Amino acid sequence: MAAAAVTPRLEAPEPMPSYAQMLQRSWASALAAAQGCGDCGWGLARRGLAEHAHLAAPELLLAVLCALGWTALRWAATTHIFRPLAKRCRLQPRDAARLPESAWKLLFYLACWSYCAYLLLGTSYPFFHDPPSVFYDWRSGMAVPWDIAVAYLLQGSFYCHSIYATMYMDSWRKDSVVMLVHHVVTLLLIASSYAFRYHNVGLLVFFLHDVSDVQLEFTKLNIYFKARGGAYHRLHGLVANLGCLSFCFCWFWFRLYWFPLKVLYATCHCSLQSVPDIPYYFFFNILLLLLMVMNIYWFLYIVAFAAKVLTGQMRELEDLREYDTLEAQTAKPCKAEKPLRNGLVKDKLF
Repeated sequence: MAAAAVTPRLEAPEPMPSYAQMLQRSWASALAAAQGCGDCGWGLARRGLAEHAHLAAPELLLAVLCALGWTALRWAATTHIFRPLAKRCRLQPRDAARLPESAWKLLFYLACWSYCAYLLLGTSYPFFHDPPSVFYDWRSGMAVPWDIAVAYLLQGSFYCHSIYATMYMDSWRKDSVVMLVHHVVTLLLIASSYAFRYHNVGLLVFFLHDVSDVQLEFTKLNIYFKARGGAYHRLHGLVANLGCLSFCFCWFWFRLYWFPLKVLYATCHCSLQSVPDIPYYFFFNILLLLLMVMNIYWFLYIVAFAAKVLTGQMRELEDLREYDTLEAQTAKPCKAEKPLRNGLVKDKLF
């Protein structure tokens, strides 16, 4: 893998478009690409895969080994750190059962988001301030900078682990099927964008998505700790309330505002300006649009949750995910806990 380097450009960064400009330009570019694709089909797809996809077997093996490592590390951390911590702090039974999952995810997302933030804001990579630059100097089979390759290895192996964890380690929830789809789509995007050398886009996607996960898990932990020892702890309650507001804002700003204006605009419109015959244009944009749809789907949970708080239907912030009675009766519990008995708000929103 090559050392981290980005070819400098003399022109100033392109101003971020408005929503209307993004939609208009992206639609026009996609329509022109569809009309100009005379030989689109399985033949072209097979040729593009053979000519432009570069993913070696040792890289796949390393990702699988790291995924197994994540699973073993989570088990060890849960057994020797998280559960003893919950017992020592005398958390409520349901909170003690959920603490290991949230603590594990908080540590991972905080580390990965901090690393991606450093790459985008603390190095010479211009991708955050100039999103169209993600396709400058793109070449088929180009070397992936080692620092971006590390981010890809961490994220790809973690989402591989997360598919297993969602099915067998985490609590089964009302939207767990959607979560599984999210993990599969994300893993497919990570693997294919690395193979086709769209890693610059991937780095931007990591940065825009992980920040809300950090705030979500941090908020959940404070919700669990506010009732520790059978007493109400005002500080944890205050931090949980502030964290909930911050999480809602960041979800909207990073995933529903910046993500389409920075990522989708770059992939739908700017990619064709830099590389007119860019391979698998529709494949990647369909996956990114599906990711956007899931972000909107989960944002509806956030809006419903906020409406219950504002209208007084929820007297106190207990957690960030709504359960229904049917789920409480039929859901598959994790091994560390029993199914919930009612339809109160119990766990995270996504």
